[in-house]
Amino acid sequence: EVQLQASGGGVVPAGGSLRLSCVASIFPFDHYTIVWFRQAPGKEREGVAYIKNGDHSTYYSDAAKGRFTVSGDNAEATVYLQMNSLKPEDTAIYYCAAAESISLPTPRLLFKIPNVPRRFKYWGQGTQVTVSS
Repeated sequence: EVQLQASGGGVVPAGGSLRLSCVASIFPFDHYTIVWFRQAPGKEREGVAYIKNGDHSTYYSDAAKGRFTVSGDNAEATVYLQMNSLKPEDTAIYYCAAAESISLPTPRLLFKIPNVPRRFKYWGQGTQVTVSS
């Protein structure tokens, strides 16, 4: 059974940092791409950071670029999202999601097309990130 377990959320002041983890029981791990999404109250779920486990290539949304770093440990089947310089507008539930890499377009296109979450079959349960002003 495929499972993704996200953790690491919390409450931090603006300017602070958090590191999220996503442990994924998917096999073979390096055939999958994992994307961190987030959803704030009243807003659509949006992609934040992308990592293709096969070659560790990454991509970021404009909101995340320069502040967030996604990385992966294939041996541990775990993906991390290091978030620095957090802002109140980063407050959201953060989800990790996985899809087979061959099923996805390039990340530049993936982050532009509508209904991106529907491309991902496997989802973690979400972890709340709250950034206080």
